[in-house]
Amino acid sequence: MKKVKITVLKTTLDKELAQEYGIEGLTACPMLKAGDVFYADYAKPEGLCDEAWKAIYQYVFALAHGADKELFYYGDWIKKPGIAICSCNDGLRPVIFKLEATDEESQIDYTPVR
Repeated sequence: MKKVKITVLKTTLDKELAQEYGIEGLTACPMLKAGDVFYADYAKPEGLCDEAWKAIYQYVFALAHGADKELFYYGDWIKKPGIAICSCNDGLRPVIFKLEATDEESQIDYTPVR
């Protein structure tokens, strides 16, 4: 299993939807900022939002287990192998992530319970 580099490309705010549905003063995600980098494999990296992890983990898992050699979805989505562009599930202020396969081997840093 390889590590996957997760980069925050941008944080967004849909002003129209936020005006209609959001609380007063709602801003783009306060937890993450463009340029933040995380590395993951089987577990959510420290500091990454739980909701963002739920939205992207299946792509991280695929890239960590060898999907870096092929294009996702039969080549009709991302043009570069080993890359996925994803967002969190926040409909008012989604964060956009770039996931990249790396050559760095993962290390299990816990003792499995049997």
